[in-house]
Amino acid sequence: MNLQKTALDVLKETSRTFFIPISRLPTGLKEAVASAYLCMRAIDQIEDHPDLENAVKSRMLRQISLVLQAGDRGFTSEDFRPIFASELEHLEEVTLRLDEWLSYAPAEIAPRIWEAISTMSDRMAHWADCNWAIHTETELDQYTFSVAASVGLLLSDLWAWYDGTKTDRIQAVGFGRGLQSVNILRNHGEDFTRGVAFYPRGWTDDEMQAYSRRQLELASAYVESLPEISPARDFCRVILTLAYATLEAIQHGAEKLSRSEVMELVQQVTAS
Repeated sequence: MNLQKTALDVLKETSRTFFIPISRLPTGLKEAVASAYLCMRAIDQIEDHPDLENAVKSRMLRQISLVLQAGDRGFTSEDFRPIFASELEHLEEVTLRLDEWLSYAPAEIAPRIWEAISTMSDRMAHWADCNWAIHTETELDQYTFSVAASVGLLLSDLWAWYDGTKTDRIQAVGFGRGLQSVNILRNHGEDFTRGVAFYPRGWTDDEMQAYSRRQLELASAYVESLPEISPARDFCRVILTLAYATLEAIQHGAEKLSRSEVMELVQQVTAS
């Protein structure tokens, strides 16, 4: 493991899709969004890990949440060593360097990110405890709010902090839910093989796609409301375009967009 790699290096390795729009953000906002994204990937890697028992996931996620609740001036690797020690062989670099990502954002906004990650981590623990059992649309709403909608709300706070951009928070929730519901569709087969089903009882791809489109309508309104001069608009347009394109690909029988399709779409959006 090369511990000298920068946050943006790790971001590029973790998600080329998000690396491009994040790397285009102005200084300050770029570090804040990168910090939030890497922290979310750090805990998400625990939640989704195929070799960790649910009880282990729940314990680790709750302990991370409590560490973050006790933070005031930042974090070090020692804060998380007791949590990670027994599972080092299972955890990826993005998780093991969580303390660095927490410290990467500008100091004046970092505590808002800590609060969001703490909340998300605790909610992830709850869903690990119940093996992500989703039986109704209400429970699907609860699951998609627990992390993804919180991401939308966090982004709204980051835009407001950076340049005073104001957003509709209901639309921000739809932005997060829309992105996650597309991911649920994209990963449905893989999730099913590990015994997890995010579809409410009786739902097929048709119902989940309809749910995604309802949420993406809110997401579209959210993006359209962002000022043309705000860097938030460019960032969100890229993410929303990829979500819609992925949904279209799934409806036409593909599992996901190819890397070349992703890069072509990103270039089209960022050039316009």
